[in-house]
Amino acid sequence: MALYEHLLIARQDISAQQVDALATHLKTIIEGEGGKVEKQEYWGLRGLAYRIKKNRKGHYVLLNINAPSSAVTELERQIKINEDVLRYLTVKVDAFDVSSSKNRRDETKTEGEATAEETV
Repeated sequence: MALYEHLLIARQDISAQQVDALATHLKTIIEGEGGKVEKQEYWGLRGLAYRIKKNRKGHYVLLNINAPSSAVTELERQIKINEDVLRYLTVKVDAFDVSSSKNRRDETKTEGEATAEETV
């Protein structure tokens, strides 16, 4: 089985509970196809860089998946049908990052601030 990182953006007008239910539904799809969701992270409601289907914000969810390619194909097919999902991206990876992606974003922010101070 292969390792995948799957990121999806859900519409802003659904609740966090509905987003969690959507992620649980996607998890059952993966498990039904013989895969496993190693980690599920809800990043919250975040602003988008540009409007997508008249939405300025979206709920971000990251799934680390260990599954065969047929499971990912079925997952993407189901997501295309779902009207609550604005965008998604699935990337095959060699290994999962063990740190929380929230911590990585904070580290990137502090690194960017440090470089801005150095240039002054």
